[in-house]
Amino acid sequence: MTTFTALTTLFGKENAEKLGEAMERLNPEPTGVGVFEIEDGSGLWEVGGYFTDEPEEAGLAILAVVFGAKPFAVSELPETDWVAKVKRELTPVKAGRFFVHGSHDADKVPTGSEPLLIEAAMAFGTGHHGTTHGCLNALDRLVNTGFIAKSVADIGCGTAVLAMAAARIWKNPVLASDIDEVAVDVAKANVTANDLTARVVCLEASGFDHPKLRSKAPYDLIFANILKGPLIDLAPNMGVYAARGGHTILSGILNDQADDVVLAYERVGFHERARDEIGEWSTLTLTRS
Repeated sequence: MTTFTALTTLFGKENAEKLGEAMERLNPEPTGVGVFEIEDGSGLWEVGGYFTDEPEEAGLAILAVVFGAKPFAVSELPETDWVAKVKRELTPVKAGRFFVHGSHDADKVPTGSEPLLIEAAMAFGTGHHGTTHGCLNALDRLVNTGFIAKSVADIGCGTAVLAMAAARIWKNPVLASDIDEVAVDVAKANVTANDLTARVVCLEASGFDHPKLRSKAPYDLIFANILKGPLIDLAPNMGVYAARGGHTILSGILNDQADDVVLAYERVGFHERARDEIGEWSTLTLTRS
């Protein structure tokens, strides 16, 4: 089935959300509308709709003018087997001792590596993105120094790939939390697929706002692969829930944002131990003094 997309950008969350609501009243109706902040510091938001029938460009043009958006770019997407496409393009990733792969590449796991299975249908947070890859490299480096974590938390876990990586190394249970219910369900499915249900506990929570997360503190290691703003907001709680001498591995940070994040964490007692850049993304390893 052919799908049409209509995409535009504009400034401001409120206007973007109102434009998204207005798009839902178009004829033909979109099958879905998304509103997303472009995380590059520009203040721009992207609004897009998917249509099974070609959208009326006159109606889109009127909406763009009313809400001060750029003209919509309308594209036709050919019928695609997306899972098959992802399987072709989702090649395995090696990050230190960790090998992230789909079931279609299970026969390629190198001897002596720590395999992490992420299915193609659950492909966000697989290790292909520079942020996840950077976090896995940072964890591998810590392990190589002889570091042992008795308590680990993965805040904003997504697929739980980082929590599972820690659980491959250490036997104590890892807590993996995400604010999004769907992400938690995906995390649980991945944990089950990796036979790690006894070692990774998945929770729905904002930050550390869950009794289990608070009760297991302080943590020797905390992952947070989210975004600059939430990371800075999380810094005071990181200072509370991280053990003295414990580490936190942070990512989801553009290279030019890294200094701001480090400064926020220095204010609550952390110092920078390492910084890794993969493409435009930075991963920070910080230690609580």
